[in-house]
Amino acid sequence: MFKIYIDGKELQAEPGQTILQVALKAGIEIPHFCWHPALSISGNCRMCLVEIEKMPKLQTACSTPVSDGMVVYTNSEKVIKARRGVLEFLLTEHPLDCPICDQAGECRLQDYYMLYGKYESRFAEKKLKKRKVVDLGANIILDTERCILCTRCIRFFREITKTDELGIFNRGDHSEIDTYPGKKLESIYSGNIVDICPVGALTNKDFRFKCRVWFLDKTPSICPLCSRGCNIEIHHRAGKVYRIKPRTNLYVNQYWICDEGRYGYKFINAEDRVLKPMIKGSSGYVSVEWEVAAIDVFVNINSIVAKYGPDSVGIVASPHLTNEDGYCLMKFAKEVIKTDNIGFLPSIKGDHDEFLIRPEKAPNEKGLLDMGWRSWDDGGKILFEKIEKGRIKALYVTGGEYFLSIVSESANLLRKLEYSVFHMSNKKDGLDTINVILPSATYAEKDGTFTNFQGRIQRINRAFDPIGESLPDWRIIKRLATIFGKEFPYEKAEDIFKEISNRVAAYKGIDYMTIGDEGVLSHVS
Repeated sequence: MFKIYIDGKELQAEPGQTILQVALKAGIEIPHFCWHPALSISGNCRMCLVEIEKMPKLQTACSTPVSDGMVVYTNSEKVIKARRGVLEFLLTEHPLDCPICDQAGECRLQDYYMLYGKYESRFAEKKLKKRKVVDLGANIILDTERCILCTRCIRFFREITKTDELGIFNRGDHSEIDTYPGKKLESIYSGNIVDICPVGALTNKDFRFKCRVWFLDKTPSICPLCSRGCNIEIHHRAGKVYRIKPRTNLYVNQYWICDEGRYGYKFINAEDRVLKPMIKGSSGYVSVEWEVAAIDVFVNINSIVAKYGPDSVGIVASPHLTNEDGYCLMKFAKEVIKTDNIGFLPSIKGDHDEFLIRPEKAPNEKGLLDMGWRSWDDGGKILFEKIEKGRIKALYVTGGEYFLSIVSESANLLRKLEYSVFHMSNKKDGLDTINVILPSATYAEKDGTFTNFQGRIQRINRAFDPIGESLPDWRIIKRLATIFGKEFPYEKAEDIFKEISNRVAAYKGIDYMTIGDEGVLSHVS
């Protein structure tokens, strides 16, 4: 270990670290544009210049390795003057777009000017006009006037996705980034270049002009669209999701997310959300109060159990349930209905790669297996065969919209039943064969945990209250259990996880509150 001094503060540093890395780890801010922890060092923005004793000139903190006894100054008179000069050069051709720029509130150039600039402009010439709204592809708009040529976006495609889709063209003050001639951005990770752009040069079509960022609340969560379990932030306001951003977790997704996860939030605020319990009547579905729907479920399932026995009821779990939902549903099946006909739906298999995207298009198949649910081959498929043979008369399904999406001939299958109950967040075609629909909350509207394909247990957090009268799945199950005469003593997801940590071997002793931002591995991972 080396001992270095930054602004009089003694710090420990490892060989090979740069001044910037040591400073940031110690909470010392050195301004920078081009440096990013996951990308190669470029050193072209010159914003991170620092003064080092025994060196005649200022050095870039991002590229200068530490040495034992090094003495560094980040706020000396020479450094402050150099920073102001760098900002002045960067702003000579930069447009005064701040009032209309989507990056306002998140713009490093804006922030650094207020911290280190505030100079009287000496620029009397006309600014160079460049292309303003350049369509780079399906998701990204480029404004070449705002670009400071930090090359973060270029290095991302060159080093992270290995697709090399952007370059710098022309020379001098006419230099600008662009796609190669005749090409558009096709990367399924293209949204990440908006996240790493330090200014407003790259903006997201999906978010442009929708909301000022300072109005948005941010809630940490987990992407539910594949078994990777990428860490995300839900940016929302007044019960509406405006965008999804990646959240750093070096064990899972590093700094990135795919575009499917980024833009796959629209169902949360879609017009087809199920807002109230619904019972099928002679002339269609009728919205009812929760108590009415719960009594209907109780009366009909009890009647079927009395007539055919408890194994005439099948219970289906969705791999989109949280661990807490899945545990409660298993408890409901075993202790309330007392049926052995249980299983969960398989994850949809889809496109995948060697980077982040997994073939299993659901977040918690591993967690359901840990909770004791039988896989599709051992449970779900056999359960459906029993429906075909007429041995199952009632079906209780969670993730109803998922069921209707993946089960071929689902309408014909459901017509073989005497009674069916579906938890659903969004309406789907095929509803006319379901007897009772119970509105369930989405992942953005509840707390709980998912377990990814690696066995890493990670928390999702409620961003806002469930829309309409929808409820988290475990709350629906608890409400029904009470009608059936069984009390589930849970008030929050944490209470359920505490019971899981006592009863499920793979989760033994794991505390809900200490799972933290990075998650923890289960004991069988």
